[in-house]
Amino acid sequence: MDKVKQLSPSVLAFVGDGVYGLFVRTKLSEVNRPSGELHKMSVQYVNASSQAKAYEIIADALTENEMGIFKRGRNFQTHSAPKSSTLGEYHTATGLECLFGYLYLSGENERAKELFELIWNNLF
Repeated sequence: MDKVKQLSPSVLAFVGDGVYGLFVRTKLSEVNRPSGELHKMSVQYVNASSQAKAYEIIADALTENEMGIFKRGRNFQTHSAPKSSTLGEYHTATGLECLFGYLYLSGENERAKELFELIWNNLF
C-alpha cells in the first residue's frame, strides 16, 4: 500500500478512470441493450459533471485516508477542462478517479464497490 500512496495523482486517476468506467459498464450490462446504446448511456455517467455529483454523494462516507487521497487528486494541477464541465467539476472528478484508482491498486476492491453502489443507488 505504501507503494501505491507514492504514485502520482495522475497515475491514480488514470487507473481510477478505468475502474469507475468498468463499474458503470457492469451496471449497464444488466439492461441488455445493443453495445452502441450502452456506450451512449455510459457517457452520461462517466463524465466530469456526473463524477463531481458522485463525489458529493460519498463525501461523508469517506475515511480520513480516503479523503486525503481524493484531495490529492482534486488538487492536482490541471489547467484545462472539457467543454461540458467547469474546471471545478473537472478537479472534483479527477479526485474521485484518483480515489477509485487508489482503492483498486491497494486491493480494496470491496470498498470501491461499496462506494460505487452508494453512488449508483443515489445518483443514477
